[in-house]
Amino acid sequence: MMVYCRGRSNLTSPWQYHFTLLRSDQMIMTLTNGLSMASMLFIIAVGLNLSFALLRVANLAHGAFYLFGAYVGLTTMNQTGSWALAIVMGGLVTALLAFLLEFFLLRKVRGDNLRETLVTLSVAIILADLMIFIWGGNPKSIPYPEMLQGPIHLGNVIVPKLNLFIFCTAVVIGVLLWLLLNKTKIGMIIRAGVDDFEMVSALGTNIRLLFTAMFVISGFLAGVVGVIGGSQLMMSPGDDWRILTYALLIIILGGMGSFGGSMVAAVIMGFIYSFGSLYVPEFQLFLMFAPVALVLIIRPKGLFGRGLE
Repeated sequence: MMVYCRGRSNLTSPWQYHFTLLRSDQMIMTLTNGLSMASMLFIIAVGLNLSFALLRVANLAHGAFYLFGAYVGLTTMNQTGSWALAIVMGGLVTALLAFLLEFFLLRKVRGDNLRETLVTLSVAIILADLMIFIWGGNPKSIPYPEMLQGPIHLGNVIVPKLNLFIFCTAVVIGVLLWLLLNKTKIGMIIRAGVDDFEMVSALGTNIRLLFTAMFVISGFLAGVVGVIGGSQLMMSPGDDWRILTYALLIIILGGMGSFGGSMVAAVIMGFIYSFGSLYVPEFQLFLMFAPVALVLIIRPKGLFGRGLE
């Protein structure tokens, strides 16, 4: 993924010009890749954050949902040749998997945090082994359409079309979720449930249906971003735990149940990931955990840890 910057500065030395242009290209490429990574992290984390805040359960199978959706998208792409259908199928099949997990397993242990966590952990381990059995252990990539390949001109900057598509997808999903949470009755119930789900249940709301709906939406978003991530970053066993770690870091940094917090934290983590990978790859994980530790010292509930904005 190359990013270029056109236009010549007023440097007198050709060597200085080419060196500065290279540095400028590298900086723009890193910023673009960071924004693209932030967009994917936002999509993967916001669904987990909302379901986490509402259900009060750490869904440790969320990373497995991401990778499972990616593999479903790969199979769909190989069978049909349609990348759009691969995204839809990755999201829908993963949403169905999330529904089965919530309806048949999590409901049986509702209210017992330890058992809920162990159930999701068990499902994550089972899915990880099942995916290796079905799709193998070699890294794979989902081919994406030719129309999203190559660069596009944005003023004096040229960015990869796929990066732009990922950013636009995150914006659309973010706007739709914001409208759902802030402009609909369902969103009002969800926000009230985040603050006090016992009171919402006492007022006659079908809290079980609300739990299931949020869990399914969370799974759908994980599957969708899994297909997109499998197209840009490739996919291999172990990516499920890596993505889960990033999502949990975003929740902790932004604040549980905070839509705006997920967005801000995803941008921070995306840029740290991009710049850390380029300049100090050996300290990349340290740089991602450091701001989380600092924020927890100052604000234990995260940057925006007081409900949904």
